Amino acid sequence: MRRRFVAPARGDQTAAGFAHPLFGDLSVHRDLIDSPEWPDIDTLNARLPLPDRCFVAQDEALAADGLHYELRVARGRIATRPCNWHDLFNALVWARYPVLKAALNARQCLHIARNGTQRRDSAQQALTQFDESGVIVRVRDAALIQAWDRHDWSTFFQGQAEHWRRGDLAIAAVVGHALMEQALLPERRLVGKCLVVLGEMPEESVARIVAAIRAGEALQDPGGLRPLPLAGIPGWHPRQEAAFYAQADYFRPLREGRVYPPPLC
Repeated sequence: MRRRFVAPARGDQTAAGFAHPLFGDLSVHRDLIDSPEWPDIDTLNARLPLPDRCFVAQDEALAADGLHYELRVARGRIATRPCNWHDLFNALVWARYPVLKAALNARQCLHIARNGTQRRDSAQQALTQFDESGVIVRVRDAALIQAWDRHDWSTFFQGQAEHWRRGDLAIAAVVGHALMEQALLPERRLVGKCLVVLGEMPEESVARIVAAIRAGEALQDPGGLRPLPLAGIPGWHPRQEAAFYAQADYFRPLREGRVYPPPLC
């Protein structure tokens, strides 16, 4: 039986832990995650203003409206549990990428209108996986992901380390708030669920993903998300020798028949 993830206490975290590249997008609001006290709902709304939504405390009074979480978000209210890492990171991602998060919510609501609240189709699963663990990867040349297509991890990371250092291969955005929560345990080796864009600038890459989500061009099936063992990215883990990349329980071989979509242009 799979154990439910339990995040560490706020007091157990240090500012040094949030220096990891995974948290780079949150640097402007670093004090909300590394200060001793939890921010309350009023603080979140003051510090992370959104144009047409606000954060509301998730409690019994809120649940009394009977709305599905996504439908409530579409009406402008993002249910947020107090003193909760998962929901705090969700709020921070909303603040950093509000248009992207709104696009994910709109697609979820479209499928809920079609399927009801009791059944989830493959597109909803893909949308949720990306929302929870998503990473946008930017590449300057599609040939650089051929090793990724094969799960040839040593070549993709070690063999192309210079391309990672130069930014020919790069993380354009970390979207997954559950991924951030799990990163609170530094020994945990994380896997992002990725969409890939052929381009130069992070902002343009995010905008391309937003357009693809809105059009139903991406996130129609979980199989379209590429797994990325984040500890393999040059500089993201202290152990990156050949034996590290040979650990098949983390750097998993390609499943027979698995084919990934090409990068979005």
